[in-house]
Amino acid sequence: MRKVHMHFVLIVSVFFSVLLGASGAIAATYETGHGALQLWNDEAMNEAPEWLQVWLLVLVGSFALGILFVWRHIAARWLVGGFLLMVLFVLFAVPALGLTPLSGLIALLHIIFWMPGFLMILKERPFFKGFSLYGLWGGLITLVILISFIFDFRDAAIYLDHVLGMGFLA
Repeated sequence: MRKVHMHFVLIVSVFFSVLLGASGAIAATYETGHGALQLWNDEAMNEAPEWLQVWLLVLVGSFALGILFVWRHIAARWLVGGFLLMVLFVLFAVPALGLTPLSGLIALLHIIFWMPGFLMILKERPFFKGFSLYGLWGGLITLVILISFIFDFRDAAIYLDHVLGMGFLA
């Protein structure tokens, strides 16, 4: 457990270093939308395609169901806590740091804040331990995060390539 905590602190430290170094690099005007280099704000959420709005409801609902299990399962605590910390970071730290809330940044935050809990639930594998509500939720949240990560890793790479000015993905 201590090793996971140390890795998480290291990842968050590197993340903040990248963000603070890159915050000045984002000076362009962006369109709203769900693409990696588009603004993700209220307008983008309201104008998102219906399938994406449904997906967001499934995603938020899946994490919200985790509240039922936080008192008895450490992985649920990490997943729900990671989700709440990510939301608070987007609401308060992103504006305070002067960052532009691009979809790629949101994807990067998903990876950073959800990964510790995701790795814990993969290690625990409650969905293979017989029938239980926690096992069903564990399978659901694992699937939801896996699907999200398929898009998040791509968008985070595009975002980091853009803000760091590497040009690898241009």
